[in-house]
Amino acid sequence: MKKMIRLTGQSEIEVGLTGAPGRQTIMLPIAKKSVYNQEAESLRLWGVDPELGKHFVEGLADSFEILYFDYEGHVFQHPNPENLTPEYIVNDFLHIADEMNVKTFSYYGYSWLALVGLQLAIRTNRLESLVLGGFPPYEGPYQEMMIVTDKTHMQAVGTQRDGSKQPEEDGNSKEIDWENMTVTIDPRVTQQFVTMYQSLADFDDRNIQHMLNFPKLAFAGEKDTIVYGEKFGNVTVDMVGLLKKNSGFLAGLGWDVEILMGDDMDHTKAMQPAAVLPLIKPWFIRHLGLEK
Repeated sequence: MKKMIRLTGQSEIEVGLTGAPGRQTIMLPIAKKSVYNQEAESLRLWGVDPELGKHFVEGLADSFEILYFDYEGHVFQHPNPENLTPEYIVNDFLHIADEMNVKTFSYYGYSWLALVGLQLAIRTNRLESLVLGGFPPYEGPYQEMMIVTDKTHMQAVGTQRDGSKQPEEDGNSKEIDWENMTVTIDPRVTQQFVTMYQSLADFDDRNIQHMLNFPKLAFAGEKDTIVYGEKFGNVTVDMVGLLKKNSGFLAGLGWDVEILMGDDMDHTKAMQPAAVLPLIKPWFIRHLGLEK
């Protein structure tokens, strides 16, 4: 079943509900729409599955009911620069669940949508379990991401003003040259993420752990560390380092912590279905009581 749902900002998003009837529901806001032809080939060069959303949904739908949508794609297409706060996003997610008649659910999010999962968890009692990928749930890099996001937005504004264009990409290279990269994103899109991180300036994830009384998993790729140069604020966003540093403490708080191993297992590779599904599917089966 698919349905168009009108969100808080009056934009509409396509939402799907599929899978095993009567089973527990998993919310997947990371379900990007499939792309094909040349666009798909370009994504493959960067190690990105062009059918990422489809493969996640199909990979889990034989065991669970899946509530899926592409929230990142939605906010890129319908930017809301002044209002994309955690409260706003959580209201969108709970409204989607209500519209699809889903009472309780588990959640999987990656990167900033993992961050949102933590915000969802402390604002509702409807979660049955939580999986966060590519963003640590304890001592998260909020300040570093605020700096990178602010610098990105400033460059997007400058690019729009100057009319600059992104240089041609070398199709054989999988390394991002952050210092020579031209930011060509719509400034309204980048501004909404500045709004989100600004609203989290006083958030302390160390003080909310007692509220997370359900099964929970955090993971990151072995190489999920990005060192940004001067152009992006001279900061290091070390997702895997923070997760490793606090793994013992997190275990004591009831978190399962996993590192996806591999020399190429960076932030992008560690979000692909081929890497993630072998970890999260058996975890959900085990913790949602489906294991025989």
